[in-house]
Amino acid sequence: MNTDINTTPHRRYNILTGEWILVSPHRNKRPWQGKTEKQTTEKRETYDPTCYLCPGNTRNSGKTNPEYKKPFSFENDFPALLPKNPSEAFEQDLLKAEPESGICKVVCFSPDHSLTLPIMKIEDITEVVKLWKKEYANLGAKQNINYVQIFENKGDIMGCSNPHPHGQIWSQKSIPTEVQKKSEHLKKYWLENKRSLLSDYLKQELKLKERILEETEHFVALVPYWAVWPFEAMIIPKNHYQHIGQLNEEEEVDFAKIIKKLTIKYDNLFETSFPYSSGIHQAPTDGLEHPEWHFHMSFYPPLLRSATVKKFMVGYEMFAGPQRDITAEQAAQRLRELPDEHYSFR
Repeated sequence: MNTDINTTPHRRYNILTGEWILVSPHRNKRPWQGKTEKQTTEKRETYDPTCYLCPGNTRNSGKTNPEYKKPFSFENDFPALLPKNPSEAFEQDLLKAEPESGICKVVCFSPDHSLTLPIMKIEDITEVVKLWKKEYANLGAKQNINYVQIFENKGDIMGCSNPHPHGQIWSQKSIPTEVQKKSEHLKKYWLENKRSLLSDYLKQELKLKERILEETEHFVALVPYWAVWPFEAMIIPKNHYQHIGQLNEEEEVDFAKIIKKLTIKYDNLFETSFPYSSGIHQAPTDGLEHPEWHFHMSFYPPLLRSATVKKFMVGYEMFAGPQRDITAEQAAQRLRELPDEHYSFR
């Protein structure tokens, strides 16, 4: 572009979904008199007798958690999907529905109620990665499970109902819409070039160095060129892996390491426990080969200006398309310049 992309409105193309994002960096200077969030600063105890995710406690279903010492998973007591669905497909003129089935699980990252990923030890995050791998393999091997979505909602403003460090896994018969969109563009590029789209994208990003946040031996964390959320980030393995099950032991540790590095940057940005939704997109488990897939982990954090001001997806975003008020380059520079040590330990 012939103009300064950090001061003028423009659109950016998302190579994974085929969608365009409106970037309006000049709007970031407007005064804010809108809603502010309540900042939570209370220190949590390592064990909460009222928490249904803590070791040894009884959940609402009446089941009791074991005295687990490592990451622990169980089938969600209030699942969005059920393993068996007796309903039938329905179609009447323009009205259409079909039954959906699946298995939903909860993954407790640690027995310590007070922790979050950025303040967990690397070896403990590695155990979480190992459990993700195990669940992906076990759930994906089941009949009628064609996709396994691993994700975490961190913080009450992201809809997290319990502060205990945990995430979820929803596995289902159909392949979700966002994954279908990415599959289409990954496959098109693979058929045309016989190379991974994200591998080629990563080479370009590493050459430019404008949006790179962290780099380890096996992974890169960056702000994607097409980012929608203010401080959105993506972790991409340098090797072309279709899913996390292909990581060896050394790469498991490295994955844990870069997750910790990135989430520390997040917490240090506004010196708060930074909320986000994160998720791993990887190859479907439908029994087909997916050489086009290159797994990646995305982080969508809502905070925009401070610990109390968030980005709302409303108005134009709901009726037209994604829009952001800070460029990916500006966001990357701010995150990159932050200390590597967690603010609470300084």
